[in-house]
Amino acid sequence: MWSSDSRTIAAPQDSMSEDESAEEVDEMDTSEEEIVEPTIEELLAEAIARAEKAEAEITYRDADIVNLRRRSAMDRADIIKFSGFNLSARILPVLDNLDKALEAAEEGPLADGIRLTRDNLLEVLKGEGLAQIEVDSEFDPNKMEAITTLPASEEHPDGTVIDTLESGWMYKDRVLRPARVVVSKE
Repeated sequence: MWSSDSRTIAAPQDSMSEDESAEEVDEMDTSEEEIVEPTIEELLAEAIARAEKAEAEITYRDADIVNLRRRSAMDRADIIKFSGFNLSARILPVLDNLDKALEAAEEGPLADGIRLTRDNLLEVLKGEGLAQIEVDSEFDPNKMEAITTLPASEEHPDGTVIDTLESGWMYKDRVLRPARVVVSKE
């Protein structure tokens, strides 16, 4: 309750008797006495359990670091191995154009020059890991792309390659450009 002076506060009236407050203090003393301190063995067991848990976490993190390093090394090796992939893909149209020029050129010094240029370019690309996809009679969807289909016949059963429209190329063990083919289909 406030007095007339705003800086002082009147103390509330104590409605408890001294006996009641003594009982309350006794109850508090007994509840404090019920708190049992852990024994040395219990503390030791708890510390050992925490240490084992921390050790297991460290082991898992170490394994994660080793796996991350291994994955990173494999990624770097792939980047180095396939560094010429994009350049080879950009040079293939040049090789195709040289082939078309050879088909259209009349025999003579110009055709010989185009042939030499094409052969030199092809040797350089093969040296970098480029290889032409061999088109067998059976269609391989991993290395070929069916541009169109024709009805199957006795000469060309279902799933065989009838014609190659554009040669396919591999760069090391990856398909750089699938062979574009015509396939028989029932």
